Amino acid sequence: MRVLIVIAAVIALGAGATAYALRAPAEISVAVEQGPVELSSGRLMFVDEVSGKVASVPLTAPSGPRRVSSLSCKRFFTAGGQGLCLADASGPLPGSTAVFVDRGLAERRRVEVDGVPNRAKLSPDGRMASWTTFVTGDSYAQAGTFSTRTAIFDQQTEAYASNIEGTSVAGMKTVNDMNWWGVTFAPDDRTYYATMSTAGKTYLVQGDAVDESAKTLRENAECPSLSPDGKRVAFKKRVPGDGARPWRQHVLDLTTMVETPLAETRGIDDQVVWLDDDTIAYGLPGEGIWAVQANGEGAPRQLVPHASSPSVALG
Repeated sequence: MRVLIVIAAVIALGAGATAYALRAPAEISVAVEQGPVELSSGRLMFVDEVSGKVASVPLTAPSGPRRVSSLSCKRFFTAGGQGLCLADASGPLPGSTAVFVDRGLAERRRVEVDGVPNRAKLSPDGRMASWTTFVTGDSYAQAGTFSTRTAIFDQQTEAYASNIEGTSVAGMKTVNDMNWWGVTFAPDDRTYYATMSTAGKTYLVQGDAVDESAKTLRENAECPSLSPDGKRVAFKKRVPGDGARPWRQHVLDLTTMVETPLAETRGIDDQVVWLDDDTIAYGLPGEGIWAVQANGEGAPRQLVPHASSPSVALG
């Protein structure tokens, strides 16, 4: 059964339940189908921007009707048959909650976190988790106007680094203005890549979650995302020009350190995801989820309207 909903707010009464709508002056229409929202292989998971709930569509028909769950998140990511939901904390003060869920989106554990939700990632097998929150500010656009807090949590050992700013970076002194954000994990559940900023510059770093050490790989790189083959990193690079579009997405070959600018030029501020070895996807505020080729060719195409925070269910 498919339902067309014209809504300002959606109340989802459990997985597969009928959604009811309120009509507002600025109407948004999305097609919703009944059915469970599960981390099933071949589904594109995302946050439905109409309801704020986790939703999914088939990768083969991303623009079609979506299934909407009852799980509210600001960011959502899935890997290894598990999900990580970074949500606003309840209460009068700003805060976040990192919620770990199973294939059926049932809660397994939660961690209360300071700051406003911003980024969330899992390692390929789902063991390692990371999230970033803003503790001051709400944008990466201007250096020195924000402060982040990035955590790494090992679900197997329950080792929890609530703030990785104390990580030892080779050749650098740890100073108060260091910020870390946008962790992406390698399959070994130890190696990760992230952004570190200090003295007005950003760096792509390669870190070791066990030794709590890292080294810089290059300057001017933010919000990295490691490719499925582990050979490339997609990232946003600050470029000169229009202040409204301060970044451009690039892909970096980790062997040659050669970067390739992608065809998307709208200044995307997101930690992109890889749909496969050849395609990345990302959210564009007000425009939904888009995809572009990772080799710099082609043109961006919209996948899902009124959606953000994409990730692919593979297990």
